[in-house]
Amino acid sequence: MMKKILLSIAMMACVATCYAQKTLVLYYSETGSTKTVAEELQKQLGADIESIEAVKPYSGNFQETIQRGQHEMQSGLWPELKPLKSTLAKYDVIFLGYPIWFGTYANPIVTLVKGNDFAGKSIVPFCTFGSGGLNTSSDALKKALPKAKIQKGYGVRTARIASANKELDRFLKENGYKKGSVEKLPEYSVQQPVDEAEKAIFDAACSNYQFPLGTPQTVGKRTTDDSTDYKYTVKSRGFDGNESTSTIYVTVSKQAGAKPEFTEVVR
Repeated sequence: MMKKILLSIAMMACVATCYAQKTLVLYYSETGSTKTVAEELQKQLGADIESIEAVKPYSGNFQETIQRGQHEMQSGLWPELKPLKSTLAKYDVIFLGYPIWFGTYANPIVTLVKGNDFAGKSIVPFCTFGSGGLNTSSDALKKALPKAKIQKGYGVRTARIASANKELDRFLKENGYKKGSVEKLPEYSVQQPVDEAEKAIFDAACSNYQFPLGTPQTVGKRTTDDSTDYKYTVKSRGFDGNESTSTIYVTVSKQAGAKPEFTEVVR
């Protein structure tokens, strides 16, 4: 009994410490999608917030950004940033936000991490993307910032930005950044060969995406209070012609008339 009481006290102290930590939402946004997520985070956390700005702003045009971004990557001449107003040293937790470019964090974040080692800070990545990139960008941050603690992050497709409010509430509560609790989501079932109905759901979710996402081979499923979710194993060919396997997550809301949506591609 005494052990249980001591454990409860320790857990309460841990939670209290977590909520007492000074938090900053620091983000780069070119088109406004990442800004939307950042502002929702700031609202739910009651944290400080600041945007990262390039001295020479990007145009917001997709093709122009690709051309400029590729030139920066090839030349190693990363964008110069305006000085931050926030004093990073006073923050314990930094939610670091960015859009995904070329499969990882946007180029202005390269400049940021080259100029700041974030030693001892807990860094929580959050990102917006067309198909995916949270896992690759988080791995890149771990390599670029070995003195920081890179925590589990949050990512959302730009096409699903309206879902960020509810998803962030769950994410923040699950990971101890916000008071409250949520019921744990069920595990996906064991992967099984895709049948015709499951193939139709995959096609409805993915066929309108601008690039081919491949052919689903197997699928696992789970049912929540709000949706039926699918975890597809997919085979595709890259631009180099080589075959690869990815995981594509699809959700179908239980709301009347809801259409299947893919939420993320993990390559």
